[in-house]
Amino acid sequence: MTMADKTQKNEGLQLKREIGLIGGVAIVSGSMIGAGIFMSPQYVLAYVGSPGASMLIWVFSGVVALFGALSYIELGTIIPESGGEFTYILRIYGSFPAFFAAITFILLLKPSSIAAKAMTIARYVMAPFYPGCPPPQLAVKCFAAFSILVAAMTNILNVRLALRVQVIFLVAKVFSLTFIVIGGLVKVLQGSTVIEENFDVENAFQGTQFSLNTLGKALLQGLWSYGGWSNLNYVTEELNRPEVNLPRAVLIAISLVTTLYLLVNVSYLTVMTPKELMSSSAVAVTWGNKVLGSWGWVMSVAAALSAFGSLNGTFFSGGRVCFVAAREGHMPDILSMAHVHRLTPSPALIFTTIISLVVLIPGDFQSIVNYFSFTAWFFYAIVLSGLIYLKIKKPDLPRPYKVPIVIPILVLAAAIFLVLAPIIDNPQIEYLYVALFILSGVIVYIPFIHYKLCPGMLDKLTVFLQLFLEVAPADKNL
Repeated sequence: MTMADKTQKNEGLQLKREIGLIGGVAIVSGSMIGAGIFMSPQYVLAYVGSPGASMLIWVFSGVVALFGALSYIELGTIIPESGGEFTYILRIYGSFPAFFAAITFILLLKPSSIAAKAMTIARYVMAPFYPGCPPPQLAVKCFAAFSILVAAMTNILNVRLALRVQVIFLVAKVFSLTFIVIGGLVKVLQGSTVIEENFDVENAFQGTQFSLNTLGKALLQGLWSYGGWSNLNYVTEELNRPEVNLPRAVLIAISLVTTLYLLVNVSYLTVMTPKELMSSSAVAVTWGNKVLGSWGWVMSVAAALSAFGSLNGTFFSGGRVCFVAAREGHMPDILSMAHVHRLTPSPALIFTTIISLVVLIPGDFQSIVNYFSFTAWFFYAIVLSGLIYLKIKKPDLPRPYKVPIVIPILVLAAAIFLVLAPIIDNPQIEYLYVALFILSGVIVYIPFIHYKLCPGMLDKLTVFLQLFLEVAPADKNL
């Protein structure tokens, strides 16, 4: 008798509701604060060309993230299931479009996010050893791979351990960002002339580049730093009282992050000229060297720890997308199983780890972020259009939390702009590759999902892996 048969005779496994309000805040804000704020400021400034315009990008990005999160809160209370975009598209539009969302998030978006955050950790760890020049790519990617494996093991071993790590690292990264803010304030009180030059009325917007392409890419970089605002929707079934804790956790987290991001960017510009900021390979380290002198390496450690917390949060949510998609029959059955003792979706997490390591091999940070963000906002647009449809066509659905319809409409408009602007203004072959990757899912969907053709060898492999990994099918926790 297989482990699956034993489970079916008894009560099915369920992932426990281990996440409270503090854990929810830690998942959202801990996933948001990480790679972005330490890597994206130079790219945002490089795209728009002026300090004033870059600050407007950061403000606008925060507003878009907040409005998007508010829209997702309503969806999360209408459809209280884990899985995020995949689940919402599945329930609103059906199996066919949901499958495209599944393969894109599982094989491209989540692994790309994990790879980019791991590369940030590696860059900051190695920055003190390579002053004045970027560290070798091979060394960066080797350390990034090590970071991915550590985060994977943390999430595979225990849900509570992963949550504790998330809370501890959130406290550390809030402390780090607050330290940067205070350091900038001290420089202002000491009479820094750099901030006067950067934010002088005449100079603040000097050199601003006005084009759809640069504006779109700057917004994608800014919104990358706010990425994680929807992470709690991936684990709704593990959240205590989601109708209460989902809106509270998201609102607290995004308010905290937006405030810190704006103040940190001002702090960067109190000690660095735009040219220095754009040429820096590690902004926080450059800031630390200017403010702390020989103790500048401390900021390198702080940034690496911050990025690891974000990596851990992305793993926590990313594995659940794979888990839920498999549970709904859109991925192999083995990925829908949970460890019989630890109650973690270990096969899905192992699969996510493998794909992330593959994505890490050819990628560089800037291209990963651009194409990750472009693809993510395509699916955000589909989900938001689904919410607008439900508000118009099914207004009587029980929804403990509502947002005015204008909010998802505004975010949908921003999503359409973010998807189309870079293509219209500066079309690149890579966008075609992304589209072909998504559409290639038809080749898999028709035989294996629609007609449910499954080779006998896959069944034998599933039983073998089930016994080897000590996992069994898990039920929904509603």
